[in-house]
Amino acid sequence: MRQNETDEQYMRRCLQLARRGRLGAAPNPMVGAVAVCEGRIIGEGFHQRCGEAHAEVNAIRSVREEDRPLLRRSTLYVSLEPCAHYGKTPPCAQLIIDTGIPHVVVGCRDPFARVDGRGITMLREAGVEVREGVLEEECRRLNRRFITFHTLHRPYITLKWAQSEDGFIDRRRESPEEPPVHFSTPTTQALVHQLRAGHEAILVGRRTWELDRPSLTVRHWHGRSPLPVVLSSSPVGNETNGTTTPPHTPPLVYGDPKAAAAGLWERGVQSLLVEGGAQTLQSFINAGLWDEIRVETAPLHLETGIQAPHPPAAVSETFRIDGNRIDVYRKTSE
Repeated sequence: MRQNETDEQYMRRCLQLARRGRLGAAPNPMVGAVAVCEGRIIGEGFHQRCGEAHAEVNAIRSVREEDRPLLRRSTLYVSLEPCAHYGKTPPCAQLIIDTGIPHVVVGCRDPFARVDGRGITMLREAGVEVREGVLEEECRRLNRRFITFHTLHRPYITLKWAQSEDGFIDRRRESPEEPPVHFSTPTTQALVHQLRAGHEAILVGRRTWELDRPSLTVRHWHGRSPLPVVLSSSPVGNETNGTTTPPHTPPLVYGDPKAAAAGLWERGVQSLLVEGGAQTLQSFINAGLWDEIRVETAPLHLETGIQAPHPPAAVSETFRIDGNRIDVYRKTSE
């Protein structure tokens, strides 16, 4: 097997391991690490919880006592650059040096200001051979929220809406007593709540907040409900139509998309889900403040109503669930 193929094989294992930290690692990135000697994995690990041992530490710790001498002629694969600073844990780059591992393969660099190439430099200055950029796109994609937060100084922003086949997101309604049109099936509704659970904050416009009084929780999924946010030029009430949003947790209020993105970044929020309404969604599109768009289309025809926004990119992925089509749009660069 060629070196490039070997590197990719073990980096894929790093990515598999890293995903196991999806629920616990945040706000740290998901990272996996694999120690390999002469074609055999002798240790592996991932970052399980923020504040606890990093992937490299867990991989080295997992090596059996009888295999520990092999570390001095091993290669350590890691999906994200090893850290070079003291935070809640000591620097992983120093641990690698002290352990005597001679070769390190890195998926992508860590854009966090206290790392950003310093871990790789520390390793190389200590005589460790470092290869980087193996499955780089896949590694960056895994931690796209973390990377967007640290490079663009704003949260990773996902826009989401459901619409009819003829392009309307709702009828025109004037009071909370008029129920909205429901496009989602029980299965796709659960997926929406899964999407909410994967974001730290969720935003709607003032009209949606007052007309629908959404609770914006993860009632149909497990996990923590996101921080509620309302786009409005004036204060809003805290009433919802659900009982799962505590009354002592009022929504954050921002006047426009740029203010919301900047304000949430200052609060350390790495991901934002924007759910509506149409004007609010379009305002984020117009401002260029989006990274991913998910549109669920139901086989219904309203013929009139509130027009859905127009995604400003080509479809990246399409799948069907219960007769509904879900299109995913991803921004390629900024």
